[in-house]
Amino acid sequence: MLPLPIAIQLHSLRLPFKKALPVAAQLGVAAVEIDAREHVRPGDLSDTGRRQLRKMLADLNLRVAAVAFPTRRGYNVATELDLRISATKEAMKLAHALGANVVVNQVGRVPATDSPEWGTMREALADLGAYGNHVGATLAAETGSEKGEDLARLVEALPEGALGVTFNPGNLIVNGFSAMDAVRALGRYVRYVHARDAVRDLARGRGEEVPLGRGVADFPALLAALEDHGYRGYLCVERERAENPVYEIGHAVQFLKSLN
Repeated sequence: MLPLPIAIQLHSLRLPFKKALPVAAQLGVAAVEIDAREHVRPGDLSDTGRRQLRKMLADLNLRVAAVAFPTRRGYNVATELDLRISATKEAMKLAHALGANVVVNQVGRVPATDSPEWGTMREALADLGAYGNHVGATLAAETGSEKGEDLARLVEALPEGALGVTFNPGNLIVNGFSAMDAVRALGRYVRYVHARDAVRDLARGRGEEVPLGRGVADFPALLAALEDHGYRGYLCVERERAENPVYEIGHAVQFLKSLN
C-alpha cells in the first residue's frame, strides 16, 4: 500500500489557533485541517491576512489539507438556505486560496427521493458543485448520518463531481452503520478521510469514540479498499473527546504512520 499524507484536525487539539499550528508541526504531520468558523472566518481575512497565514504555514512546513465549514443545519433545510449556500461558497474560496481543494461539512440527513427536502438538497448541492468547479474546491459530505448506500444515492443524483465524500469510519460506527459497506458504496467518491475510531455500546444503543486503533474500524482493510478506488488524499486525525488531546493525537499519528 502506497503511503498517504497525514493531517491533523486543528479543532481536535483544543488549543488556540496560533498555538495549535506549531504543535501539529511537532507531531510530524504534513498538513492541518482548518475550521472556517472557529479559526479563520473567510469574511474576516484580508488578502494580507491570507498571505501572512500562508507564510506561517510554510515556516512550519505545513499545508492545509482541507477547510471545515460546519453548518447548524443541512442543505435539505429551506430555512436560511441561501445564507448557508453563500457562506459555504466563501469557505470554498478560502480553501482554494490556502491551497486546499476540499471543504468538509455534514450536508444533512439524506431525505427520501419523493420528499420536498430531496429537491431542496439536490438544487443546493448542484449549485455548490458548479461553484466549486469554478473556484477549484469540492464540498465533501461527511459520512455518519446514514448508511453509505444512501449517501451514494445522493452523490449519484448530482452532476458528476458536484459532491465528494469525507469518509469517517468512527462516525459510521457511532451511528450503527458499517464502515466497510460504506467504502464499498462510496469509495470512488471519497476525497478526504477523517481517521476516527469507535466501538459499539449495546447498552446505550449507539457507539462511543475510542483512541485510533482501539475500536472496531479495521483501518488496514479500509485503507486497502480505498486504495482499490485510487484514493491518494489525506488521512486526517480527528478526536472529539480525548482526555489528553495532544498526547492521544500524537499516538494516532504514529498509528497511521505504522500502516503506511
